[in-house]
Parts: sequence; C-alpha cells; structure tokens
Amino acid sequence: MAEYRISEVANLLGVSDDTVRRWIDAGTLPVHLDASRRKVVDGAALAAFTRDHASAAPETSSVASSARNRMVGLVTSVVADTVMAQVEMQCGPHRVVSLMSSEAVAELGLAPGSLAVAVIKSTNVVVETPRR
Repeated sequence: MAEYRISEVANLLGVSDDTVRRWIDAGTLPVHLDASRRKVVDGAALAAFTRDHASAAPETSSVASSARNRMVGLVTSVVADTVMAQVEMQCGPHRVVSLMSSEAVAELGLAPGSLAVAVIKSTNVVVETPRR
C-alpha cells in the first residue's frame, strides 16, 4: 500500500505541513513510522480522511471558475465487476468519478489510497463567473 510523508500529504491536500501535523497530533489523521523512522500516512487512511473531510464545492453563482484538465488526487473508492469499474477520486476539494474497464483498473493498480491523475478531455468547456 502507498505511504505518504507529511509534506506529500500537505501538497496533495493543499494545506501546510503544520496543518497536517496538527491533524496528526489531534488523532484525526493516523500516522506510523516507516523503515527510516519517518512519520508516514497510509494511503488508504489518507483516502478515508480526504473523503470524510472534503469541503463541498462552492456555489457556482458566487465564484469564478474554470476547471483544469489534469487534477492530481487520491483514489477513494473502486467498485468493480468483471467488465466495468467505477473509480472515485478526491482531487483537493473536487470529487471526480470515472467509469473504465476493470482491466484498466487492474493494470493501473488502482485502489483506495493510490495516487492518480484525472485527465479530463471534453469538447465542451463551461467557464463560470459571478453574477453582476
């Protein structure tokens, strides 16, 4: 299973290292020592933490936004049958869900806690700005 150092967790979640340390000290985010005696967070535990603490997307009428085409995030859920799979990721405050073949999930080694990049390709892009 993937393990992430404090600085990596901070980078993935868009917070400071100190914020991650406070979550660890409060017992909100579980941590253990790796072979080098560094504090690390288990990928599955980080995925659960991310899913449980994700803030809802802001109202589209009150913010300016334009989605990026590549979003780094953590896989939080994989539901697969023999042919198809649903992969859920938490990319910062954004939840991304992708449908793909179960074969692709296996080849990529996707599981809760895995680091992945959601690449979005669309012929239609919506850009929103606040109402005036």
